[in-house]
Amino acid sequence: MQTLTLANIYELQGLKDEALDIYKNLLKENPLNSEAKIAIKRLSGERRKFLNVNTQMKEFFLKMEVDVEFNEFERWLLK
Repeated sequence: MQTLTLANIYELQGLKDEALDIYKNLLKENPLNSEAKIAIKRLSGERRKFLNVNTQMKEFFLKMEVDVEFNEFERWLLK
């Protein structure tokens, strides 16, 4: 059974696609479900925000260990 609670749990666990599917199904069942509408907007916006992320800098960010690397990443962010 798909519920808002299950979708919230999936979302909190990082299972965004699964949560989004549940929210969409809940909205189909009840087009007035404001919680599902808000969640769909939130998750869709989050996905768009990271579509063009620089994967090379993302990997660099995830592996940073020393101050020089943090400073280099900070300079890249400020560009």
